[in-house]
Amino acid sequence: MSESVKQKVSMVSLGCPKNLVDAEVMLGVLAKNEYEITMDEKDADVIIVNTCSFIKEAKQESIDAILDLAERKHDGRCHTLIVSGCLPQRYQEELAHELPEVDIFIGTGDYPRIAEILAEKSGLETQLRYVGDPDYIYDETLPRLNSSPSWFSYLKIGEGCSNCCSYCIIPQLRGAYRSRPLEALVVEAERLVERGVKEINVISQDITRYGSDLEDGSTLEELLRRLAAIDGLRWIRLLYAYPDGISDDLIGLIRDEPKICKYVDIPIQHISDPILTAMKRRSASQQIRDLIDTLRREIPGIALRTSLIVGFPGETVEDFNTLMQFVEQTSFDRLGVFCYSKEEGTSASTLPDQVTERVKRERYRKLMRAQARLSFRHNRALIGRLEQVIVEGYSEETELLLKGRSSRQAPDIDGQVYITAGTAEVGDIVTLKITDSSDYDLIGEIVC
Repeated sequence: MSESVKQKVSMVSLGCPKNLVDAEVMLGVLAKNEYEITMDEKDADVIIVNTCSFIKEAKQESIDAILDLAERKHDGRCHTLIVSGCLPQRYQEELAHELPEVDIFIGTGDYPRIAEILAEKSGLETQLRYVGDPDYIYDETLPRLNSSPSWFSYLKIGEGCSNCCSYCIIPQLRGAYRSRPLEALVVEAERLVERGVKEINVISQDITRYGSDLEDGSTLEELLRRLAAIDGLRWIRLLYAYPDGISDDLIGLIRDEPKICKYVDIPIQHISDPILTAMKRRSASQQIRDLIDTLRREIPGIALRTSLIVGFPGETVEDFNTLMQFVEQTSFDRLGVFCYSKEEGTSASTLPDQVTERVKRERYRKLMRAQARLSFRHNRALIGRLEQVIVEGYSEETELLLKGRSSRQAPDIDGQVYITAGTAEVGDIVTLKITDSSDYDLIGEIVC
């Protein structure tokens, strides 16, 4: 492809950070094949929508984005609209019929072939579909264009999921859990750091399962030790660690390795044993409680985040009250709540005693109000303390205030820190004295 006819590509990635990594691989492959990447959809010849279909709200967001961007084929220069990811993997037949505006559908296993697929499409008027078995996992030989701010990135250590929770469609969309080779992950992490990344967020559907399918004895703990040895890497954050996979060795490593943030995202989903059993979760209530006690005893000051589902089929008032009491007693630093989404193809969708949408929303609001109070209490307790903060730019409200995140705050999902005194460059990690707080955000002054 010559410089004079270089095609411009724009990407919209929806859903979780794991999806974002797939999008970044597609962008890297396209850039290597001399496509020009643009943030302006109106200026793009090719638009890619990388979709999520985990729950009803995610599906609707994906459909809305596709319909909105399809307008660029009329008011922009776009001639090819591509829909990739979980939505076509799940609904390729329905989408092909309902969305004739889309030129190409690509599933969760064919995205690395994006440049080849575009070449195959060239000159053809027919709608094309590339949706095979979800058994692919990318490696370090593929280029990847980091779309996050230059100082942080995600490292996807595995693909798919083998947990088979009764409410979840992910195993059908992404396949069984597949670990990436340890050496490949270290190479990718080293490349990210060479490009200026200071914070790596370790992700997969379940990071604690890492290595269980490999024959070389690789473990999450070994991987983390190798990552910590990379010069220039400052923070390593652990996201999506299933409770039954958190070993004593991992706890000790989080405690003792300075580069590993004292922060763990542990999706527990519920605390009532009947609901946990119906969800096909492996951890019982007492095991979860014991784990949280151990983490807080062994790692003083650790920030714990979790996610919960309300309105699961059969969730009684007693079940919900048990969950409310647990949240208030446990006082998580961060908490995400989802209303149960009845997803076809999952075993939970056929369970009796489905909870009404009204009751789900009421329970959601009760939990979030409780968490707002708890989060405010946590933040007030930090006033006067020194926190390590990565500077991320200026506040959206005023350019007089810098903003950033502490090591206790993951990108995009947790709060921010507003910096009222001191100067620093974007991407710097500074020491901040916390002077004030709100429900979810902190305020402080740079001391060094």
